[in-house]
Parts: sequence; structure tokens; C-alpha cells
Amino acid sequence: QVQLVESGGGVVQAGDSLRLSCATSGRTFISYSIGWFRQAPGKEREFVAAIRWSGSSTYYSDSVKGRFTISRDNAKNIVYLQMNSLKPEDTAVYYCATSPFAGTYYANKYNYWGQGTQVTVSS
Repeated sequence: QVQLVESGGGVVQAGDSLRLSCATSGRTFISYSIGWFRQAPGKEREFVAAIRWSGSSTYYSDSVKGRFTISRDNAKNIVYLQMNSLKPEDTAVYYCATSPFAGTYYANKYNYWGQGTQVTVSS
């Protein structure tokens, strides 16, 4: 089992920054990568970014590339999502999840999920 707890969401204005954290515990060694997804009301859950637990490979969706940065602190078992230049269309519940696959964009390839944290960007 892997436990994931997201934090850091909030209400900000367009152009502001936020840093989300995903604290992991349990059998994280069974996970090959960890990703961030988001889901806005009435929309499907979409991939945002992913990072491998080992190495430096990162993956981003086109909509956040250049604005968001995913990173990890293996000593603390925390994965971060630094979000800069936020836009109203970034408003969503953000989830972190783990996958036994490397850098996959597909939600059904992730097997453990956190409860999510709300990010609201006002214009």
C-alpha cells in the first residue's frame, strides 16, 4: 500500500504562484514514477506532470510546460509541483498518484491516489 496526501492548494489571482506538495508513505519503492493530475468541474481528469523516483526524467502536458515544475525530495518522500504564472483555466482539484510505469500520461496506469487539493485561480 502507498499513501499520498496533497497540500498547498488555495485561492490565488491570475499570474500568482503556488507550490503543491504530495507527501508519500508506505511501499513507495514499488512505484516507478509519481504524477500530478487535475480535474475541473464537468471535465475529465487530465495529466499535468510526472517524475521518476530515480533519475531526473520529467514529463509535462503542453498546457503547463514552461510554467509548472515537478520535483521530488527522496529523503522526505515528498513530490512538489511548483506552479507559476497561474491562469483561471488552471482551476481544478489537483491529485498526485503513483504508477509502476515510467512517465505515463494515462490515469488508468496510476494505481494509488491522494484525496486532492483545490486550486482556484481568479481573473
